[in-house]
Amino acid sequence: MRQTSITRAAIVLAASAAATVLGSGASAHAATVGFPDVPTVARGGLCWTTIQTWADTSPEWPGRAILNMRAAPVSGVGPGRYPLAPLCEVKATVAWRNVTTGAAGVYENIVVTGIYGSIQYALFQDTGPGRVDVTVTTDAPSIPAHASFDVPA
Repeated sequence: MRQTSITRAAIVLAASAAATVLGSGASAHAATVGFPDVPTVARGGLCWTTIQTWADTSPEWPGRAILNMRAAPVSGVGPGRYPLAPLCEVKATVAWRNVTTGAAGVYENIVVTGIYGSIQYALFQDTGPGRVDVTVTTDAPSIPAHASFDVPA
């Protein structure tokens, strides 16, 4: 039996719609919570940037959160052949405390940034379920940020 082009197109369209509906349910309860930006000075010249941080949570990883950080494009001047395109670094710290369970931890990373910003740094943290308070700081002059997010059980 031969299928016409219209029949094949209808089958493909129906299968695509079913896959979209079934596949979209997995991340329906995932959440991303952005923290306030942290303006900071950075090393490697006369540099300044902003550290962006956020948490990702999902019922698929109960009691855990992914803490993320990256730097915005750097401003300033640096040494070397291209002083107006400096490459600078700063140590960023996300200190967290689960106010529900009492668990606490720290996620630290040296963030390297240039005129295009930095790569994204991310790491799972075993926070436990509940409300988590965070403080974001750097090891250079900066304005710290405070935020909270909920981790599902």
